[in-house]
Amino acid sequence: MKIYGYKNTELASEDIVPDELAEITLVASVQELRKIARFINSAADDMERDNSNWEHRHLSDADKSFEGSPQFVLYKPSSQN
Repeated sequence: MKIYGYKNTELASEDIVPDELAEITLVASVQELRKIARFINSAADDMERDNSNWEHRHLSDADKSFEGSPQFVLYKPSSQN
């Protein structure tokens, strides 16, 4: 497993590049953590069911209550360049 992230800056999209992170911290309520856990479990089920076509999923696409939050994306390792 690897973790990547983007700094929250005012850079143009073409100037933003992901950095590999050593640690992440989620500041979230119990309800948000449970929603994230359901999202991760559902994505794992989907990946297992359709592994050859599964590339990535965005939490905010699966749960609209996260639309204003930082992006939380799950990405299949073999999909990386």
